[in-house]
Amino acid sequence: MKIPAHAPLHLLHTAAVGTLATHARQPEGFPYPSVLPFAPDALHRPTILVSRLAEHTHNLHADPRAGFLAVDAPDGDVLGGQRVTLLGRFEPVDSSPERVRRYLRYHPDAERYLVLGDFTFWVMKLERLRYIGGFGAMGWLDGAELDRLPPLAASEEDALIAEFGRRFDGAGGVELLGIDRYGADLKRDGVRRRFVFDGVGSDIETLHAALDICIDRHAD
Repeated sequence: MKIPAHAPLHLLHTAAVGTLATHARQPEGFPYPSVLPFAPDALHRPTILVSRLAEHTHNLHADPRAGFLAVDAPDGDVLGGQRVTLLGRFEPVDSSPERVRRYLRYHPDAERYLVLGDFTFWVMKLERLRYIGGFGAMGWLDGAELDRLPPLAASEEDALIAEFGRRFDGAGGVELLGIDRYGADLKRDGVRRRFVFDGVGSDIETLHAALDICIDRHAD
């Protein structure tokens, strides 16, 4: 069935928490689900911060294949809400300054875990995903179909956030978390929100115009 354009992508920027399903070591082969926060990277893939001592981390070292479920059901109606199940492999990645800055914008409380030195970042390399958005809006996609455009460079996103961040703060206390070619991730009153651009931000000028519209719509 037909999937609305970019619906799974926007959902991965809306949900703050996901369910990670790894392969248990004991008893061997059973699915091992756990719930944890995540942030989308520049390619919209889940980035997780996990303890080296956690059972799911041990599972990933033994077998990196995993499932990841993200749901958006703000009214509690899970079956009527949007959800996407991702299939792929999680890979450990370094704690680069760019990755740390981006993750902490989405989850500032995670700074206390980074200080411990026991936590590492993992990113999911997507192979397949299944999106369900309601009646008649569901289906499978290959991982490469999630976004075929080149992502914004970290330096470009950082520059846009530095330029527009204070303006968003003046627009009713809205916090700017992240920017990509299709939308902006915002936080207001502790709740993450996704602002979908009217068109694709193919260049910096287009992104500037889209962010100006976003600020106007969120101004009190």
